[in-house]
Amino acid sequence: MNTLKYQTTIKNGQLDLPPLDLPEGTVVEAILLIKESAETDETDYLLSTEANRQHLKEAVELLKNSDNYIYVDPGKL
Repeated sequence: MNTLKYQTTIKNGQLDLPPLDLPEGTVVEAILLIKESAETDETDYLLSTEANRQHLKEAVELLKNSDNYIYVDPGKL
């Protein structure tokens, strides 16, 4: 089974999808997953407080120094 995924917004009660490159007569099954409007975007959540913003800023600074990296040999796992 192949899968196509699109995210769109209902406008005027209509579901608008881009043209699908599928042969005429192709049988498809559509399942709609409705996102809650109160659902928080991950980026918005991570930047939602000053403490979170500061933590992310410090983490990015740590990444600039490769001495902070932990190297793992997958063959030894």
